[in-house]
Amino acid sequence: MRTERYLPYALIAPSVLFLLFFFAWPLLEALLLSVRGGGGGWTLENFQRMAADLYFKDALKYTLLLALVVVPLQVVLALGMAMLLGGLSRGRDLFLYVWTIPLGISDLAAGIVWLAIFTERGYLNSLLQALGLIEQPQLWLSYETPWMIFLAVVAAEVWRATAIVFVILVAGLQLIPKEYSEAAEVFGATPWQRFWRVTLPLLKPSLQVALILRTILALEVFAVVVALGGRNLPVLAGEAYYWYNAYQNPGVAAAYAVVVLGISVLATLVYLRLMRPRQEEAA
Repeated sequence: MRTERYLPYALIAPSVLFLLFFFAWPLLEALLLSVRGGGGGWTLENFQRMAADLYFKDALKYTLLLALVVVPLQVVLALGMAMLLGGLSRGRDLFLYVWTIPLGISDLAAGIVWLAIFTERGYLNSLLQALGLIEQPQLWLSYETPWMIFLAVVAAEVWRATAIVFVILVAGLQLIPKEYSEAAEVFGATPWQRFWRVTLPLLKPSLQVALILRTILALEVFAVVVALGGRNLPVLAGEAYYWYNAYQNPGVAAAYAVVVLGISVLATLVYLRLMRPRQEEAA
């Protein structure tokens, strides 16, 4: 009996140790590094230097804009794909496999793929010239066109990471009993009413997980941005990299990381508050 009592703790112990060693410890080190001065004392100097950085305001703006644009697009697309998949009677596994292929592509590889489309001699200019819409190649990704770089990053992120949200929502739809939708249909509910009043509320836990995961990852976007625009589109994670690698200043880099962490925690708390189950709201 005593062995069975401690068995659950023994089973989760490897995961807890993994999280402590690879997440909690580096997180604590980053927090301490961000408030540690050159003489070893505690100071806010690193945050002051970060705030005075030429790229900080733009990095914060573009990071938040990317999250605000990319995450809703991915959720809407993934939800539509998941509902379409649920309505298929044949070829379901094939579509599931094809739609999740981008999961196997790294951030940097996705950026390079889309760079081949938008570069001066890329596929987009070749297509436009073939159609006679432009006479000479256009320079889409330059410091003079930051919003074009922004749109290219959005396209690359939506193409690459929508599959993550899609898989989560498909798993959530599998947990919804079909009897609920069938009962609503018997009482005369339209397909839209069944989706809005039956499926969507029951899918709320999966949507919550998908939103939290994708928002955190969107705030950490880096490789795709570097591949498509370099520093012409500054983001917080990129500035943390430059301060650590190019400027050899781990303290300011840690300050940038702490800002990303703070925004991620705030967004997570908002999602947990706004999308908690009804029984918790009643309590």
